[in-house]
Amino acid sequence: MSRRIRQIQSHASLLLNGSVPVAASANTRLDAIVVPAARPASELQHVISMAATLAVPLVILCSRQAQLGQVVRRVEKTFGAQALVIEVPETYRPPCPAPLTSAHEFQLASADRSSDLSAKRNIGLLLGRLRGWSKILFVDDDIRGFNPRDVARLAGYLERHPVASMVSREFPDNSVVCHARRLVGFKQDVFVSGATLGVNLQHPDLSFFADIYNEDWFFFARHAAERTLPKIGEVSQLEYFPFADPQRAAREEFGDLLAEGLYAAFESGRRSFDDHLRTATHPRHWREYKEIRLETIENTLAALERVGQWLSETEYDSTEESLTTARKWSANISPDLCVDFINSWQEDGRRWQKMLSNLPATLSARDALAELQLPKWVSCGYGLPTEAQADLAPAGAVR
Repeated sequence: MSRRIRQIQSHASLLLNGSVPVAASANTRLDAIVVPAARPASELQHVISMAATLAVPLVILCSRQAQLGQVVRRVEKTFGAQALVIEVPETYRPPCPAPLTSAHEFQLASADRSSDLSAKRNIGLLLGRLRGWSKILFVDDDIRGFNPRDVARLAGYLERHPVASMVSREFPDNSVVCHARRLVGFKQDVFVSGATLGVNLQHPDLSFFADIYNEDWFFFARHAAERTLPKIGEVSQLEYFPFADPQRAAREEFGDLLAEGLYAAFESGRRSFDDHLRTATHPRHWREYKEIRLETIENTLAALERVGQWLSETEYDSTEESLTTARKWSANISPDLCVDFINSWQEDGRRWQKMLSNLPATLSARDALAELQLPKWVSCGYGLPTEAQADLAPAGAVR
């Protein structure tokens, strides 16, 4: 078996150094900070305050524990804050043809993973295009520790780059398998992600977020392959126990195998993105990478046994079960299914580009949301008049 393709502990070589200062201009300001929110309103206070400090309006996309009325009241109580707060139904899909990457066989391979993160991020992209915006910053609701200067630098880099992102090292933004590798003592880096991702909405090749784990890696794959993806500063993420639910590993494995296998191709040599895609549409590539993936999981399990005496029984057992689940799930993923996904992803991208070219631009917020078929929303801010197309619950304790 060829060893040109291998498991990579760090993809830092694919990043562009974003530490170089960018000259300020009138165009370095963000049009909006977009927050896909699923946690309670109290968890949003950090990003609401940060946006108020930067004088950048928010778009908060609410579902699950994020209740529209509670979020609105948080915004209205924060000096300088301004937001468009939108309720996103659990079953919402943008009004466009169903993506091929959401096909049943891919959902099964992802253990029937249920997440509305990709849908919310796509709403952010479409809303921005409909409003005629140039630059937005996606911020997940578990991100903390922003440096306002880094946000300004990121906006500046979007003058010349389609995307720019930040890294969360503490708590590390990794998959279950990568967290396990770090736990047992292997070196494991952290890559940039969609958790803090700046996007130039007017770029002609604007991508989309597929409904799969590591959807952000697919979104900026071309720029990673071409080494044009800037890393701008660092943030932190709320800590969680990655091994609490072993099925998390099952839900991640298909997307993790695909993304790591694709980026391993990027690391194999400086070729064009299209050349790397041709590699990723051959079953041989995925047979080779799948063998390496399984070997990686086996090595991690062996290392876990060696360090087990220093772990609690709960931590050892849950980590072992998570890795065993990942191994089982990975073993059942066929190379042909990986090729099918890559081909579907590329076709979805072409359909997305065609749809974008037909969208109206510079619509009002009301008209843009009607276009997206999102009927429940509130435009609000500290000391500003409230425009609402939703029934707000009576004011009460702000959570």
